[in-house]
Amino acid sequence: MPTISVIIPAYNAESTIKETINSILNQTFTDFELIVINDGSQDSTLEVVSSISDSRIRVFSYSNAGVSAARNRGIAEAKGEYFSFIDADDLWTSDKLEAQLAALQANPQAAVAYSWTDWVDESGQFLRPGSHAKSNGNVLSELLFRDFIASGSNPLIRKEALTQVGGFDESLTPAADWEMWLRLAGKYEFVNVPSAQILYRVSPNSMSANIWRMETESLEIIDRAFAQGAKSSQNLKKQVLGERYKYLTLKAVEGKLERRRGLSAARFFLQAIRYDPSWLTRTKLMLILILKISLATVLPPQQAKQFLNKVQKLSKTN
Repeated sequence: MPTISVIIPAYNAESTIKETINSILNQTFTDFELIVINDGSQDSTLEVVSSISDSRIRVFSYSNAGVSAARNRGIAEAKGEYFSFIDADDLWTSDKLEAQLAALQANPQAAVAYSWTDWVDESGQFLRPGSHAKSNGNVLSELLFRDFIASGSNPLIRKEALTQVGGFDESLTPAADWEMWLRLAGKYEFVNVPSAQILYRVSPNSMSANIWRMETESLEIIDRAFAQGAKSSQNLKKQVLGERYKYLTLKAVEGKLERRRGLSAARFFLQAIRYDPSWLTRTKLMLILILKISLATVLPPQQAKQFLNKVQKLSKTN
């Protein structure tokens, strides 16, 4: 039996999945199986995967049911003692599995190991640092405020923990990762690997690009988390809502500056300030957000991008 089961949910990923798989096959820790769940792809994803020869790869094809269902199907087929998931467009550094496994073995009280995340563009070039959290132990409260795990491609999870909390919620899509981490954090400790080992690819097709569904699901998850709470917890709920709307504002303007996203960003921005007026004191961030929101709502996407690039160049020269 393999020590680790790596699960890739794949839907129309022909342009990126080979690079993703290679980043897994190049791991310094080699005792793993790689389960690819072809979630009803209509392109050549299956052919690309089938062209890669490695005895550790197992491929299963189903009709399209969404990323959460695909992950759950992978879990059902997995034979490892530890599980890790990676989206079909993300990448790992070669020491990811080795470092996370070592962290769990050194901390038997923990059930989840996670690393730092950096963001890359569609061509795999570094964009900026992502989440570099350092939280260990009981992380539930902090995880409610901020999904510092940052993506479904990050953690290594003990099988018994995943079995105990159950699979991914198939009614959720962009917020399914966060909901799973919250369930795990409610029962188990986490351990941090302080190294950037997850390369999260930012693209218009990223699951998290659907900010409207992300908002709906986030509110549902927050309501669930506080449903049984006392009245005294309502102030904490407002703080959590404030943090989530800050996140949604930033997500709305991180990609293509188009009118619909700009209008949504403006609404998220106002909600964030409603729950946390102190956000306005971050003057530089406020100016950047207001500029991006204004450009997105007033100009066509290409002109908005060109104008923003000019402003960024000017700010670097001054």
